[in-house]
Amino acid sequence: MEQHAMELIHWLGKSGAFAPVLFIFLHILRQFLFIPVGFICILGGVVFGVVFGTIYSIIGVTLVSVYFYALVKSLPKSFSKVMNMKERWFGKRSELSIGQITILRLVPFLHFHLISLCIIEIARNFKDYTKLSLYTNVPLAIVYTSFGSWLNKLTLHWMISILCILAVLFYVLRRKEWVYKWQDFFADAR
Repeated sequence: MEQHAMELIHWLGKSGAFAPVLFIFLHILRQFLFIPVGFICILGGVVFGVVFGTIYSIIGVTLVSVYFYALVKSLPKSFSKVMNMKERWFGKRSELSIGQITILRLVPFLHFHLISLCIIEIARNFKDYTKLSLYTNVPLAIVYTSFGSWLNKLTLHWMISILCILAVLFYVLRRKEWVYKWQDFFADAR
């Protein structure tokens, strides 16, 4: 993986003025190449620096989110199957808050589009979805771009500490209320 990273850095460095466009296109391609989002954001920090790497990563990740929304809405049968999978992972009544979704975006081993499904579930329309996606993508881009070299050198102790902090934040930022439909509340009584 390190060799491929060096090749990508060299390739982007040689592409000159087209490097930002190619980097954003790499964000779009990453889902088909099974490359983690964090890896691409880290690459942006190495090649473009913190400021421009973050900006290009936000643009790329948000475009991927918009593409995913369009794809999911155009395939309703696939959408219902994926929502069933999401319900198995998170539970039937687990509507996450935006703060929780933002924290889940920072966890590297959770699938990016599974978290996007949580945003689709709470968004009222496309404009709301895009705004919420942008809001949850900004911390992802900032953290991974800023600490790219530092994240590669994390020890197991630090990784566990960071995950514990994220778990506490996940709990603190949860929804404090639940709305049950009458039929769902009395579903077991039938």
